[in-house]
Amino acid sequence: MCRYAYVRGNGHASTLNCAYIGSRVCSCSQLGRFELSAILIRNRLLSHLEGAALVGLEKVALKVHDVLESPGEPIPAIYFVEHGLVSVVGTTRPNHRIEVGMIGFEGMTGTAIVLGDDRSANESIVQSAGSAFRIPTADLRAAIEEHPGLGFLLRRYIQVFMTQCSQTALANGRGLLGERLARWILMWQDRSGKDELVVTHEFLALLLGVRRAGVTVALHTLEGQSLIKASRTLIIVRDRSGLRAAANGFYGVPEGEYDRSISPLKTPVIARAEANPGPLKG
Repeated sequence: MCRYAYVRGNGHASTLNCAYIGSRVCSCSQLGRFELSAILIRNRLLSHLEGAALVGLEKVALKVHDVLESPGEPIPAIYFVEHGLVSVVGTTRPNHRIEVGMIGFEGMTGTAIVLGDDRSANESIVQSAGSAFRIPTADLRAAIEEHPGLGFLLRRYIQVFMTQCSQTALANGRGLLGERLARWILMWQDRSGKDELVVTHEFLALLLGVRRAGVTVALHTLEGQSLIKASRTLIIVRDRSGLRAAANGFYGVPEGEYDRSISPLKTPVIARAEANPGPLKG
């Protein structure tokens, strides 16, 4: 009998004589599973799936500007992000674009699939390179039907993601650019666990829906307050607590909902940074 990997509640892979998580491990049963080995699952949703079979799950690289979902087109696969960041971008004609949501190791793409549709009106694009576990749409649907607890968990995540999107709309409509930028940096840092972000002013302008010159001015303002250090392609967080103050209340609601509904969002490194203001270490 063949063996496959499955995810225990602590996030580590173990083995069992049935299919849970994996890539190809034999030729006698279902293929396309993650290779049997002692791995650590970073994605928060996958780390909760102690009993849900996910046939067809495979680990893939995420490259900057990869398009994972296109507006109005069927979604072929869902991505559970391990490392990196994915932006959900609202688009409309002729060429209006703005980020409406952010996905990192806490979440997944393909929320429309969980809700019973097959496509989204938004674009999902990789903004920071990394990796993800990918599963074909049909396989995720089958797993949700077979395991009600899986659907329950993913719907709770969608509720949190909807809260994030509504708070983004609030920030975009009522917040000053500097406040929105401080919020965005905090959200990025929550998902990366690092104090350095590689991003261009042009891409930030796209995500925030403003002109590049406005982003440059806002970055210089935050830098002048010793909250960050910024160059043309790099942002370094210097004072996370100061950034929270600069966000002026536009950061924290979705994060609190994630903590309440699923598990603490912040990594230990970020938690220490909030308790001890200054650059992150290790």
